[in-house]
Amino acid sequence: MDNKKARSAGGSRWTQQRAAISEQIEKAPGFVSAQQLHEELMHAGHSIGLATVYRNLQTLADEGLLDVLYSDGQNLYRSCASPAHHHHLVCRQCGKTVEVYGTVVEDWARKIATAEGFTEVTHTLEMYGLCAECTAAANGQNQRQE
Repeated sequence: MDNKKARSAGGSRWTQQRAAISEQIEKAPGFVSAQQLHEELMHAGHSIGLATVYRNLQTLADEGLLDVLYSDGQNLYRSCASPAHHHHLVCRQCGKTVEVYGTVVEDWARKIATAEGFTEVTHTLEMYGLCAECTAAANGQNQRQE
């Protein structure tokens, strides 16, 4: 994200608070909640309200600058690595997230929407499993128990 711009990609005003949020989320190793991000901002010396963090995260997500993942009853955010529409494969154990692209999913969603008379349809798809490292660790642990 280019924090030097007066306006973000979607045309909204680029404030000092938005710049701080953007910079902090860029440092995050993965997805973070608004509450986690707020705590990190406060710890870094920024005086910013939680409602402001939520509002800015939503704006940045709406503009395609952040990925949003719904997990455990809350939205989680991270800096978006790709502006192209994509989905996520998430490890249930360690949280590792991989961006995946699927024309089959896109074609299916478009076909269903058209068949039902819907237009301007959006969708999200998150898949959860165990990454190779967590699977190997679990298999090693299972072998020791035998």
